[in-house]
Amino acid sequence: MTYSFDPAARAELKEAIGYYDDRCPGLGEDFAAEVDAALRGVAEFPEAWPEVRPGIRRCLVHRFPYAVLYAVRADSLSVLVLMHVHRRPDYWVESLEGPPEP
Repeated sequence: MTYSFDPAARAELKEAIGYYDDRCPGLGEDFAAEVDAALRGVAEFPEAWPEVRPGIRRCLVHRFPYAVLYAVRADSLSVLVLMHVHRRPDYWVESLEGPPEP
């Protein structure tokens, strides 16, 4: 199963890679490899991780305090959010659900 990143998730990935590389050269590459490993596991068994909202599942990234939030489509995965699990863990809810009704 293939996967694609929502533009916001891709930006979060790039930001986190930069952050870790600033802390220690090469650590950003390690982070990217762990995210890739998580996504390969998700692609192999997309229904294995828990739903955090209807239709949205969460897979934790090894070694780093991040989670991948994704939706299973007919023949692919949509990576919606790459979130830091200790910083405002529910920030993504409003962006995915849209603005509140008036």
